[in-house]
Amino acid sequence: MRLDGQSGELGRGLESYVFIPADLEEQKVLATGVYGTKLVAVEGTYDDVNRLCTELSAERDWAFVNVNLRPYYAEGSKTLAFEIAEQLGWELPDRCVVPVASGSLFTKIAKGFEEWRDLGLLEGELPRMNGAQAEGCSPVATAYAQGQDVCRPVKPNTIAKSLAIGNPADGPYALDLARRTGGGVDAVSDDEIRAGIALLAQTTGIFTETAGGVTTAVLTKLAAQGDIDPDERVVLVITGEGLKTLDAVRDTFETYSIAPTVEAFAAGVPEAVSV
Repeated sequence: MRLDGQSGELGRGLESYVFIPADLEEQKVLATGVYGTKLVAVEGTYDDVNRLCTELSAERDWAFVNVNLRPYYAEGSKTLAFEIAEQLGWELPDRCVVPVASGSLFTKIAKGFEEWRDLGLLEGELPRMNGAQAEGCSPVATAYAQGQDVCRPVKPNTIAKSLAIGNPADGPYALDLARRTGGGVDAVSDDEIRAGIALLAQTTGIFTETAGGVTTAVLTKLAAQGDIDPDERVVLVITGEGLKTLDAVRDTFETYSIAPTVEAFAAGVPEAVSV
């Protein structure tokens, strides 16, 4: 985008098309479309969208900007590990719970720790790496539970749309990382995801989107199973804000509608505290 010096009007830069699954959350659609791109809703999953984009870019003189293909995403993901180590006083955590979609973020956080350890900035073993998926799209968690080294593609059906990658490119690497660090990959239901969103909000004041609900729910599950020692220092990776997935928490709490009087409050709000 540029400003024309003579007319004072804004001129457009490169033309762009953004391809999304047709059932993507409305908040994400609005936050993307406002920038002026040509928004294309594809009747399919993220896997279908990625496949279509690959075909189009092969036939046209287009650049395909996709986080699963660009090395910048992989390298950029390592900075989460850098920030974690720095905020912990240049120490490694005991465990990290990370959402898994393609598996890239999960594996690259570990890569970041390894690189700083190789440079001598960190010491000790890698943290136990626990991956988190939704049951409605859990090819990596399923492969882990079944002792397999590859992931069988699935058709996603979950409220955690940001993690809905049915054919994860880095799935085999995520499985290897979980096993060699003594971690794991677990899946949780949509109801558990909603409960995870609420738990994080009510205990930390952080309103996360569905991917964060997945990681919080998996952490809750691990703690309930006794898989986490109370003395462990655990890092929970929250990757998005709740304002992007408002439908996930709709109707999960009650709102009382009353007239603006003390009497209406006392009558309309159960167990209202009296002063």
